[in-house]
This record gives sequence, structure tokens and C-alpha cells, in this order.
Amino acid sequence: MGSDFIRKYFIDDIDNEGGVMEKQLKLKNGMTVIIREMTGEDAEASLRFFQSLEEEDKRYLRMDVGNQDAIQHRIKSMQSGQVKRLVAVMKKEIIADGALEMEARAWKKHVAEIRLIINRKYQRLGLGKLLARELYLLAVSEKVEDIVAKIMKPQTGAIKLFEKLGFKQDAVLKDYVRDIGGEKQDLVVMRCNVKKMFQELEELTELSDWQHMR
Repeated sequence: MGSDFIRKYFIDDIDNEGGVMEKQLKLKNGMTVIIREMTGEDAEASLRFFQSLEEEDKRYLRMDVGNQDAIQHRIKSMQSGQVKRLVAVMKKEIIADGALEMEARAWKKHVAEIRLIINRKYQRLGLGKLLARELYLLAVSEKVEDIVAKIMKPQTGAIKLFEKLGFKQDAVLKDYVRDIGGEKQDLVVMRCNVKKMFQELEELTELSDWQHMR
């Protein structure tokens, strides 16, 4: 367990002509989705993705990403190495976005924050788990020990998803953040240990019908 698993599910990913890691995976309905690294060329597709989200989903985003400036900020943070970004693509359109934000400060370098955003049309098809799995593997490659998820309390669907992914609630911070509409919200802080999740992930992958295609 460990290096063999990374080699099977991470190192042997498809490399396209630009050297970008990508995988072709199957959703529960049999549809094929490509999960790959986000690039600077994804700016327009990323903007369309965020603009297509339901208003309720946009409300709880960390920032308003429905404009070009916000998208460029996301790309710069990715290019600096501070954030690892993956996108799920179907028919050349982004349908989900995942990020692993690395902690730069020495005393927290063993911690990273995970974020997942999935278009409602493609929820409940296993896409969240597939995208999270790739982010877990990135965390392993970056020697991250703990992954944290920060979610506004009204996002009950997201909280349930992270619970299924092995996250446990650490704290609820009362009126700690404001949503895009300016309303104060409780912030739910969840965490999982990468080593424990890695072990469970290996067992689940062996028993599942996830397909790794070349």
C-alpha cells in the first residue's frame, strides 16, 4: 500500500500534448467525464461554469467568481503553486471544479484546504467522490497530512458529501462569515486525516467500479 497505489492511480494518468494530467472516468449513469488539471486556457470555460451555477449555490461561494477578474485571480493563485486546481470536463465544458489550497506558513504546512463545486445537473452521480479522490492523491503527493473543509452551515448537501468522504466536524463558528448576499452564516469546519483516508480509499477503489482508462 502507498507507492503502488499512487503509481496506479496518479503517476500513470494520461498526459496530453501539453503535459497536463487527465483521467477519463465513468459516472454512475455511465457517462464519461474527464478530470484534469486546470490551465490558463480554461478562463472562459471556468467563467461559463460559475455563471451557470444556481443562484443558491453561488450565494455560498467564498467570492463572487462570475467575472473575469475573479477568474484571473484564481488562475494566478494556481500558477503560483499555492492552489492545485482540477476541473471535470464533459463535451469541452467544465461541469465541476475542485481545489486543494496549500498552506504556506511553516506551522501549518502539513494542512491543506479542499473545495468542491459541482453543477447541480451532475450531482448524485459520484462526481464529487471522483473529484475528491484526485485531490486526495494530490495531497498525498504534496505530503499533506490533514485536509480541512470549510462550509457554510446552510450547505447541507456539501456537509453530507464531505461526511461520506471521511470528514469529521471539528467546529462550528457562529456568524463567522458572510455569504455573497451579505448575510452572516455559521462556518462548519471539517477535517480528515490523509493517511487514514488513503487506506480507506485504496480499499474502496479495489471494490468499486471506478474505471481508470488510458
